[in-house]
Amino acid sequence: MHIINQNTITDGRGYLQPPSNHHDKSHFRSSSTDSNWKDLFGSHSRLPPVTSAVSDDDEDGGDQDPLNEFIPQDTLPYGHECDVEGCKRITINVSGLKFETQLRTLNRLPHTLLGNPSKRKKYWDSKRKEFFFDRHRPSFPAILYYYQSGGRLKRPMEVPSDIFLNELQFFELGKSVVTTYKGEEGFIINNNETPLLPDQRFQRKVWELFEYPDSSVPARVLAIMSVIVILVSVTTFCVETLPVFHGVECIEVIANSSPNSSSVAVKKIPNFEHPLFIIEAVCICWFSIELVCRFLSSPSKRTFLKDIINWIDFASIMPFFFSMGLYLISHECGQSKSGVLSVLRVLRVSRILKLSKHSVGLQILGKTMQTSISELVMFALFLGIGIIISSGAMFYAELPEPNTHFKSIPDAFWWAIVSMTTVGYGDMYPCGAFGKIVGSMTVICGILSIALPVPVIVANFNTFYRQAQTRS
Repeated sequence: MHIINQNTITDGRGYLQPPSNHHDKSHFRSSSTDSNWKDLFGSHSRLPPVTSAVSDDDEDGGDQDPLNEFIPQDTLPYGHECDVEGCKRITINVSGLKFETQLRTLNRLPHTLLGNPSKRKKYWDSKRKEFFFDRHRPSFPAILYYYQSGGRLKRPMEVPSDIFLNELQFFELGKSVVTTYKGEEGFIINNNETPLLPDQRFQRKVWELFEYPDSSVPARVLAIMSVIVILVSVTTFCVETLPVFHGVECIEVIANSSPNSSSVAVKKIPNFEHPLFIIEAVCICWFSIELVCRFLSSPSKRTFLKDIINWIDFASIMPFFFSMGLYLISHECGQSKSGVLSVLRVLRVSRILKLSKHSVGLQILGKTMQTSISELVMFALFLGIGIIISSGAMFYAELPEPNTHFKSIPDAFWWAIVSMTTVGYGDMYPCGAFGKIVGSMTVICGILSIALPVPVIVANFNTFYRQAQTRS
């Protein structure tokens, strides 16, 4: 593909010639203006005749599939004639921006606007000896490359998706090309996938009741109840950390002492009558019943176990049963506040993620993170490299300072993280001039590390959001 800027094109072997009134239908000649005219508006000698044209009324650009109708280009022999081989150059003017390509390149797709001789004839400018299209200029390089590459279509980054779609439809690249582009950009959604349902009727009813809230009115009511229970459970988890409720989970009772002993044994047991414990127990029962019913009614147990949402459900109820099991073994309350059990109790807050099943926004966020995993890994890599370099540079830059906050390179990791992410708590800061220079470079590098992968993640989010809007 060549882009030319001159206003006029001189005559020559490689350029188009004006039409002539004398026609020689017996053969092509390299110096004849008749042959140039026939090459431009007639069928190529090596191409099959155009049997059907794309309808102008089809908004998707026609019913033909150009991907399956690319006519391969043979290698040009030594000493070939451009008239016979169709390698003559033509000029395409798109709103003042001129492109040059070979005629045989366009003839590879005879069902498109540029590849069909009768269709492109309407845009021929005999005075300037070029085709003129009053269309969007930045979109045309990608369209022309589609002809040159044999079917590779990529929208330019600076061209909006709706404008590029209009150009595809105008140049009639074919219904399948437009449909594929719409799918990639999120204009349409492939709904051909049928959900996997159990074979048994009762099992299928239970699966639809818990898994598809829009399948029936009872399923919708059950979904609303599930959302309410999730909100109540999360609220209870937050409320029980208030100072007024500290120590209410356990009560002291007098244990049975031996008749010969005068000492009184006191032990702690869970406060089963406290409202917070009752609410938590009811919520755990609901989550457990829901998880068991969904597992037993699932059409594929293997697929069920591979779903991360189901593991979130299991993680949210595991701390409660683990604490009760520990109490039954040790007969002592309050041990769940120490060690690993405290970490397990934090898993209760993961119940908020169960709302993703009923929230389209959370589903879009999850799909965006899943699709953008490579960009997130790249961001983590940039951040990790920057943290190590910045921490080492800051440690040695602040080493001569007597009151430095950076005692070692690992101590500087925290400062590098909060600086590169532009949080800046101020608990650690450089004191010397060289340290301040290193700190400034660290902040700048952190901004660049965050800004580089963000556009790709935002583009993925916009795609899934457009798909959700189309579905609704």
